[in-house]
Amino acid sequence: MDGRHDLPEPDAFTRPYWDAAADGRLLIRRCGACGRAHHYPREFCPHCWSEDVTWETASGHATLYTWSVVHRNDLPPFDRRTPYVAAVVDLAEGPRMMTEIVGSTGEELRAGMDLEATFREGMPVFRVPG
Repeated sequence: MDGRHDLPEPDAFTRPYWDAAADGRLLIRRCGACGRAHHYPREFCPHCWSEDVTWETASGHATLYTWSVVHRNDLPPFDRRTPYVAAVVDLAEGPRMMTEIVGSTGEELRAGMDLEATFREGMPVFRVPG
């Protein structure tokens, strides 16, 4: 199979998110009606269905919810990265997101541990602070 399977296809709506990530900033969406934040970016609030949502820069702090060490993935560029840690994290602002943990073999990871955002090739990933 040719091509990369880890790169997004930004559209007019998601372009601000990917442009911010390329600049090392993580954006989330916040609802003006109910005040709740959400991720992945949507044009409406998934909690109250309001369309009064705006972009907000997230702190980059998260806690680890769950993870899995991936030992085999035949799709480029993942085939060159194995093993890697696929994870779900809870952002400090509330939303939960899928990501990758970098700089870790997975052995030291524990549910609830603190993580911080970093960026690789314009993609948000997380690492253990320090």
